[in-house]
Amino acid sequence: MAKKQLQGIVISDGMQKTVVVKVERIRVHPKYKKRLKAHKNYKAHDENGEYHTGNKVIIEECRPLSKDKKWRVKGFVHEGKPTAQPE
Repeated sequence: MAKKQLQGIVISDGMQKTVVVKVERIRVHPKYKKRLKAHKNYKAHDENGEYHTGNKVIIEECRPLSKDKKWRVKGFVHEGKPTAQPE
């Protein structure tokens, strides 16, 4: 079975070897069909302390490392460069 992967933004890096990642998703209200932003915070393992507040990262599911920590930071999200140059 494949491990789940989520994309989010690091909102806290104050702990040793742990970062808090905020993952946002869009959900649709069942009756009114309005699109709502929902988010959840995940604690993820960061062995070398290389991820800091504001970084976009990918986290991957892993075995439980502590009471709250069941995710591991896999890497940075690399944004593609725009193809057209503004004139």
